[in-house]
Parts: sequence; structure tokens; C-alpha cells
Amino acid sequence: MADEIKQQTNNEKPVEARPAQPEQRRPGGFRQMRKPGMGGGRPGFGSGRPGFGRPGFGRTAVKDEFDSKLLDLARVTRVTGGGKRLRFRAVVIAGNKKGKIGIGIDKGKDVSQAIEKATRKAKKSLIDVVIVNGTIPHEVTAKAGPSVIMLKPQLKGRGLVAGGAVRAICELVGIKDVSSKILSASKNKLNNARGTMAALKKLRAKGK
Repeated sequence: MADEIKQQTNNEKPVEARPAQPEQRRPGGFRQMRKPGMGGGRPGFGSGRPGFGRPGFGRTAVKDEFDSKLLDLARVTRVTGGGKRLRFRAVVIAGNKKGKIGIGIDKGKDVSQAIEKATRKAKKSLIDVVIVNGTIPHEVTAKAGPSVIMLKPQLKGRGLVAGGAVRAICELVGIKDVSSKILSASKNKLNNARGTMAALKKLRAKGK
């Protein structure tokens, strides 16, 4: 009996302790081992890869060089067979204060949509304006519809002697010293803005 127990003890070999393996699963519902620095497989959250993720998490936000301003906002009505159709019309001007200016007019179902569409149009219709020492090179007069606008150059330090749509456009285009006069009786902001844009298009540098 003792010999049988001794023989069984000699036949049994010690079992080596193996380290615990991390849980691994295959794609399609199975887990995989995560590499150091990976945050759940979502780019931009601990991945350490530049250019991925939201702004502030590896991606740099691009700053727009153009400033925009809402010039006019009106509610317009269109009568159809099914009734009245109410929409909003926005007039937006956009400029970089370095000689570029644009005007955009568009409609939308709500105010935010109208402003967004008008701003996009303004940035697509930019014109170059001749500016000499912060003012315009010569006197100019232009007509757009019923509106007639006159612009005159001024000495440095005089400032913007203008109001309404003319002043807003001159500020965004980068003109610092100028005087203006609305020669017509029109008080419509859109018409005055169009007249100012037409006057700025007529500006030419000396010798051209």
C-alpha cells in the first residue's frame, strides 16, 4: 500500500503558475488589448495623434480673417395659392479692413438661417477697394436704384464723416478718413449700401 502511494506521488508533476492574460476579443463584439495612450479607440481622446479630434484636442481652430456685420433684417411675405409664406431677408456686409468688402443678401425660414446664408454670399462677392493713406484717392459719385452716394477724401485724423450703411461699409473695408453725402431722399439701407459699393468700385489709383 505504501509503495502504491509513493508511486502515485512520483508520477504527479508540479503545475507551473502562469501569469494572468488580459482579456482579448476579436472585432465584431470581442475586445482587444488597448495600446498605451489609446482612449477607447476614439481619435482626439488620448490618441496623441496631431490633427485628429475636436478643436482643443489636437486640432487647431482656423480663425476667419473677415468681419461681418448685419446691416438690415426684414420679414418678407410671399402670397401663394396655399396662403402666405413668411420668410426673413438679411443684408450682411463682410470685410477684412484691408481693402476687401462684399455684400450678401439672402432669405431663410428663420433669422439665423438668413444671416448665415447672407454671410456666405458676402464672402463670395468680395471686391478690391483702392485705399491711399487711410482714405480714398479721389472724389466719386455713384447711383444704385433711387440711391445716390457721394464720397470725398479727407486729411489724416479727420475720421469717418458718414452714417448708416455708408459708415459700416467704410469701417469694414479699412477706410479711416472720408466724408460722405447721400444726395437722394432714399433712406433704404439696402439701396444706400448698393450705392456705396458702386462708388467704391469706381475708385482708381493715380495714373490708372
